[in-house]
Amino acid sequence: MEPHEVDEIIRHLVRIAAHQDTMNERLTAAIERLDTAIERLDTTQARIETLLTRRIDQGENGRDA
Repeated sequence: MEPHEVDEIIRHLVRIAAHQDTMNERLTAAIERLDTAIERLDTTQARIETLLTRRIDQGENGRDA
C-alpha cells in the first residue's frame, strides 16, 4: 500500500470519528430531552391519579362515600 493511500485512509477515519462524535452529542441531547419529558409525564400521571382518587372517594353526589 502506498503512503498516500495510507494517509487517505487515515483522513477518512478521522472524518468518520468526527461525524460519530457529532452524532453522539446529538443523541445525548435528545436523550436528555426525553428524560425531561418522561419526568413531566410521570408528574402529570401522579396528579391525575390523585384527582381521580379524590373524585372517586367523593361519591356520585359530591359527598364523601
